Amino acid sequence: MKKFVLSICMAVAVLAANAQEVDKTTVQKQAEAAQSAGADLKGADTGEKDWKFSGVLGLNAAATGLVNWAAGGNNNVNGVVYGRFRLLYHKNNIAWDTNLDTEYGLTWIDQQYDPFQKSSDKLNLTTKFGWEFKPTWYLTALAGFQSQFAYGRAYDGTEAFDPIISKFMAPSYTDISVGIDWKPNDIFSVYLSPIAGRITTVCVGNKLNNSYKAEHGVDLEQELKDKYAVFHYAKEADALGNFDKLYDRNVRAELGLSFKGSINYSIKDLKISTSLGLFTPYAWDKQEVGTVEVAPNKTKKLYRDNNRRFGNFDVDWDCALSYQFFNCLQVTLSTSLKYYNGVMIDKVYNKNMPDEAVYADERVQFKGVLGIGVGYSF
Repeated sequence: MKKFVLSICMAVAVLAANAQEVDKTTVQKQAEAAQSAGADLKGADTGEKDWKFSGVLGLNAAATGLVNWAAGGNNNVNGVVYGRFRLLYHKNNIAWDTNLDTEYGLTWIDQQYDPFQKSSDKLNLTTKFGWEFKPTWYLTALAGFQSQFAYGRAYDGTEAFDPIISKFMAPSYTDISVGIDWKPNDIFSVYLSPIAGRITTVCVGNKLNNSYKAEHGVDLEQELKDKYAVFHYAKEADALGNFDKLYDRNVRAELGLSFKGSINYSIKDLKISTSLGLFTPYAWDKQEVGTVEVAPNKTKKLYRDNNRRFGNFDVDWDCALSYQFFNCLQVTLSTSLKYYNGVMIDKVYNKNMPDEAVYADERVQFKGVLGIGVGYSF
């Protein structure tokens, strides 16, 4: 009896050992299969493309016709062509983001003088190349260019001469910088650069400047340099203690601090994009060279560096929203806010008085465009 019981116990032990070995082998095989499946899944094509190209292209137009309209006004037609494009490359730890924002608008007004007037003009190109050194954090090099396509004029609706107040490359702003970019996703990014260069140019060809001077008696290049602060003051004062403005440069180059933030978001037929850019130069020349009257009973100090000193920020804030209907009709809303230190903008005081006065000062610039037209989003 004892031998029989002992034999049964030994048999159970052998079966248990075999079962344990079988379970161990099964688990090991399952683990190997799961590991192999995970590797296959990791290498599988998920459909995500390294290059992504998106944008909005369209034409907005509006017309107003008036017949015996008691409240007054003029017949007019307005058209704006615009294009906003984005090319994004993202693979492994490399990201390259390029944006082009363009716009040109023209208005026809039924009036004797200045019937055709430019209503909008924009050419903005930026590109960022980054290396991801930590998840969502990139060491980034950035380059940007801003200017316009055609002449800008000071229209007043009279037969008086309309002077040129801007043109292609007058002004233009070129930014080159190196910094840190935080990109948690393809929608949102924040960029900070302590090593940022800004080059402001006012370039007027000799042929244009000579003909303009001969016809109108105005040195166009000097006028535009003065308007966009591409000049410097003399280091020594004259006999009367004044510092002369010197216009011997076409370029103002500055080293400073730059910040840029952007959002690009789309859901179905709605696209939203906004970008904010800030720049301040490291210059800090506190030598006062005089004062200027900017309003009645209001003066402002002038410094040898054209008021472009650290802490005085240039601001560029652009927003665009578009919604597409029926694959062709599109509603768009775009706004642009700018403030540039040194850029002088005229403002008329006492407009209804015979002795009206015009004062130039640095002012906030704002433009908003709401349009309905033909467009295509992709």
